[in-house]
Amino acid sequence: MDYWFRSRNYPTVRYTLGRSTVSIDQFVDEIQNRKKNELADLDKKLNDKKSETDSKKNSAVKELKDNYTNEAKTKAEREGARIVEAGKLEAKKILFDAINKNLDSTFDVIKKELDGYSKKPEYKQVLQKLIVYSKKVLAKELVVHCREEDKQFFKSGVKVGSTIQTLGGFIAENKEGTKEIDLTFEELLRSSEDEIKNTILEKIL
Repeated sequence: MDYWFRSRNYPTVRYTLGRSTVSIDQFVDEIQNRKKNELADLDKKLNDKKSETDSKKNSAVKELKDNYTNEAKTKAEREGARIVEAGKLEAKKILFDAINKNLDSTFDVIKKELDGYSKKPEYKQVLQKLIVYSKKVLAKELVVHCREEDKQFFKSGVKVGSTIQTLGGFIAENKEGTKEIDLTFEELLRSSEDEIKNTILEKIL
């Protein structure tokens, strides 16, 4: 899973969050598994729309070619191309609407589950793994900004900064305040959402 590493004085650097954050990866896997059936249905709609469009194009071209001169045949081909493009645009619109509607609904459910997860015993272990990762990519001494109820979990080498509103996780920065990384649940989920949407767009464009 890729996350953005932001520096206030330097260009943005991208780091990979490895297997140490297994619990977070499980959330991403859950999101992707929930979408498999929906993606298959969307692919079927796209293929059905393509077949319908091709049929309309072929019928229009054949009809125009049978009734007009060579000049009309050229117009028929243009009309066929127009029908194809119109069909593609219509199919894409249908898919975009379906994708956004289904993803928004799915991610709302995941957010509720994440809110509940932050109350479970294993949540503390996730925070510790994220701290280890933050020290690796930022610095050994960190300042973290987190929920009020999470401040008790941070000890050696970690200074607690401001209180933030989040479902879980934290924002970490080096003690100089020149580099930071956002490891809140919302940011981890947003990164997954963008990845899924980009994958879908690649399939239909």
